[in-house]
Amino acid sequence: MSKRETGRYEFTIGGGENVRAFVPHALPPSRPPLVIEGALAKRVRAAEQALMRLELAGEMVPSLDWFIYAFVRKEAVLSSQIEGTQATLMDLLTFEADDDESPPNADVEEVCNYLDALSFARKQLADPSGLPLSMRLLNDAHRVLLRGVRGEDKQPGEVRQSQNWIGGSRPGNASYVPPPPRMLPDVLTDFERYIHAEDDLPSVVRVGLLHVQLETIHPYLDGNGRIGRLLITLLLEHWGLLTQPLLYLSLFFKRHRQEYYLRLNAVRIDGDWDAWLDFFLDGVTTIANEAVATARELFTLVTTDRQRVIHHGGVNLLAVQLFERLPERPIITAPWVVDTFSTTKPTAGRAIEALEATGVLVETTGKKRDRVYAYQAYLDRLRAGTELGDGP
Repeated sequence: MSKRETGRYEFTIGGGENVRAFVPHALPPSRPPLVIEGALAKRVRAAEQALMRLELAGEMVPSLDWFIYAFVRKEAVLSSQIEGTQATLMDLLTFEADDDESPPNADVEEVCNYLDALSFARKQLADPSGLPLSMRLLNDAHRVLLRGVRGEDKQPGEVRQSQNWIGGSRPGNASYVPPPPRMLPDVLTDFERYIHAEDDLPSVVRVGLLHVQLETIHPYLDGNGRIGRLLITLLLEHWGLLTQPLLYLSLFFKRHRQEYYLRLNAVRIDGDWDAWLDFFLDGVTTIANEAVATARELFTLVTTDRQRVIHHGGVNLLAVQLFERLPERPIITAPWVVDTFSTTKPTAGRAIEALEATGVLVETTGKKRDRVYAYQAYLDRLRAGTELGDGP
């Protein structure tokens, strides 16, 4: 394939020096046009079929809320880890179990902000009077993302008004310099227009194109990667590929972090949209299939454990009711049980002890007071790939 032209260079002043900044052409790729055929067409079909299986898996389980709760948190943790955040899924779930008003550290707070940003954006899109999928929506989500954490001093919710860069200590030795601020109104208008344009390209391909385009434009001084990955989730729903945010694609990007950045950069340098799409579609297929398998494993585990709980001699009604809440609250404390079920501390304690006796709950602190209990087998399956040592 001949080299495709994906943009042009503009000279600009950055950090007091004259540098070349890349300005991407509007989507879809047209110089030459992107053609979906051969191996790439097979990748598209595989990705679409995998997303359909994931959608069906969500419809077939008795409580979709289990998987939304779990998979959204997995994506939030992984997307944040790609940017250097050190919080794990267990850190997030432990904080949520404590019911503290504020996260224990900045890393957990960043993950919480990602969850809030996604929730805000999805509520807006679901509300007939809410914001459409647009830069205004992304700006508002960006404001939530950076609220009170790293980057809160870098114009949260606003498109940058100064030159940024990727890699290097200054624009002059950077590995990539995004468009100058003066060019952003035009390129972002083109970006937004493409979201709502009629296009013959498959929707899953368009998702991949728009993710790269936003990363290439790099419209914010901080948080571009997380907003770009959040955009994938929103677009999958916007175009009806999924009705719920069940795809934690950041796991694939984390596993193949170097190739992820390499493929993004190759679009800018070599116009290699084909290699990016091959990588992106492989990721969609791989993670969708893994998510289906994880959903089945979790559902099978819960079904098996439910029978074990019901038939255990020391189990009372509250213990059964508590068990039913565990997939959405896999780490608990006695005060939470008291508040949630409007019961007494002794009754809550007996329910927890009954679930401990069945092997469902495991005490994790080793302390005599302020004890924390985990649905350990469930968490072991769920947290795969989210620990800091996981990855390449």
